[in-house]
Amino acid sequence: MIRFVSRSLALVLVPILLAGSTAHAQPADSRGEPATAPLPDAGAVQDREALTVAEQLATDSTQVIEQWITTQGVSEDRLFALLYFPIAKTLPQKYSTPYDALADRDLVAIEDKALARSGAFQYAIVTDVNGYVPAHNSKFSQPLSGKAEQDYVNNRTKRLLADLPSLTAARSTERYLVQRTRLETGDVIYDVSVPITVRGKHWGCVRIGYRRSE
Repeated sequence: MIRFVSRSLALVLVPILLAGSTAHAQPADSRGEPATAPLPDAGAVQDREALTVAEQLATDSTQVIEQWITTQGVSEDRLFALLYFPIAKTLPQKYSTPYDALADRDLVAIEDKALARSGAFQYAIVTDVNGYVPAHNSKFSQPLSGKAEQDYVNNRTKRLLADLPSLTAARSTERYLVQRTRLETGDVIYDVSVPITVRGKHWGCVRIGYRRSE
């Protein structure tokens, strides 16, 4: 359930979409451990590289988020509350949350570090289960200029990504998910996602988009 909170604190309820898109998932075995099946198109160097980086980013992000709770930067209840406060005069609509300032402070650096691992990577982001991006890569978090077309490309942070691939990635609990998807720009890329679990509960995911040599 997505909760949008306006100034009057009225809640707008949006149904959760569960449908999937063209994707390859790696399940866990009956003991809850990752199975050992190879990545789709096993041997593709870019697929393996993207998955390795995504898994490391998921580990780093989990540590950062759990540290927020430990240091009382945000409570566990508030972290999982799925409260989104509309930011005025933004289009597409942007939202703040009880923790997005912490994300700006702590997540951007590790996202940028992951993005820099390969020239084929297009983005490396963290989202919650509703596709909310509390902090995007620096290159996509440029100051708002007031020019819609320019800002649409250069400032993608704090948006709810409600397209099907984004929600499928955000809600998958498989070890990893690989999707072939189309960006808002029309470019077709691959997207590998890895779940983020905070204190034993599924919170969201890491996503890395990359161009793969066919």
